[in-house]
Amino acid sequence: MKNTKINTGILSFGMSGRVFHAPFIHTNPNFNLVAVVERSHKTAQKLYPEIKSYDSVAKLLADDSITLVIVNTPNHTHFELAVEALKAGKHILLEKPAVENLAQFNELIEVSEKSGRQIFFYQNRRYDSHFLDLKKVIEDGSLGKLAEVSFRFDRYKMELGQKYFKENNQYISSGLTYDLGPHIIDQAISLFGKPLKFSKTTSINRPGSQVADYFHYHLHYPEGLNVFLTGSLAVAEPLPAFVVHGTKGSFIKTMADVQEQQLIDGMLPNDPAYGLEPKDSAGKLVTVDNENQKHISYLPPHKGDYNHLFNAIYENLTNAIEYPITVDHIRWQIEMLAAENT
Repeated sequence: MKNTKINTGILSFGMSGRVFHAPFIHTNPNFNLVAVVERSHKTAQKLYPEIKSYDSVAKLLADDSITLVIVNTPNHTHFELAVEALKAGKHILLEKPAVENLAQFNELIEVSEKSGRQIFFYQNRRYDSHFLDLKKVIEDGSLGKLAEVSFRFDRYKMELGQKYFKENNQYISSGLTYDLGPHIIDQAISLFGKPLKFSKTTSINRPGSQVADYFHYHLHYPEGLNVFLTGSLAVAEPLPAFVVHGTKGSFIKTMADVQEQQLIDGMLPNDPAYGLEPKDSAGKLVTVDNENQKHISYLPPHKGDYNHLFNAIYENLTNAIEYPITVDHIRWQIEMLAAENT
């Protein structure tokens, strides 16, 4: 596959396919957007005239020209369709949450190994601008020994969603824990690895809801580091996305990444303005020197860019460079998602 474009198909052209996948496959010079599955409304060709629109997953998987398949269907279908795609000889990019439980995950990895096809796990929030800011501050040692790190992913949405699979408690992977949880669990794991232990709390707050719309994890790490992960649909006044305290100072950063809204508004990833935060969203760094004097600075934000994920897929398939989101990372995530409340 060296020096060739990767022909790609997408299994669904709802919001995920239209916003988070097709624009990148279309504009990234390492990929060709070949086909999508659209069972009813045929809208993809309005945006991408050369694309093929199949009526079923089976028909897309039978297309021998396709090398990579993006599995972005409802959560509870991920396992079955991922297995089907691997057995059809396709590499897959698997949306979060990858699967519902560890038994499915272990079987999926076994199918991947037997088929000789790669699974790429889609964790785009590693490339949010505000997370890249956090990562730099932690890795450069500005805060000294870390004591407490808090991640939040909040929204205010009291009405029940229209997508049945997100609101129906017959599916293990419904609710906020499996929806937003994979984002901040992955961010924490990417920075700190597997926790020594963790506790989990979920609750239901919206009228008539069948599924959790609040979650909270407490992750314990070596040397006394405590990491807290929280998501809620009942936060009318947004709190900072990241709050970090260490022996040399603190860092506070709001959820300032603009990529999702830009993509929804129709901006393409190759636009020069793509991924650039507003100037007033800089993270606040407070450090204390040896004379106990406090110093406050505002850090220039990184540019967010989900293209890093797609480029990593290309580098793995063409140059065998390790994909940064590993099997272990997702195994630990699934263990946390599937855990009972404690």
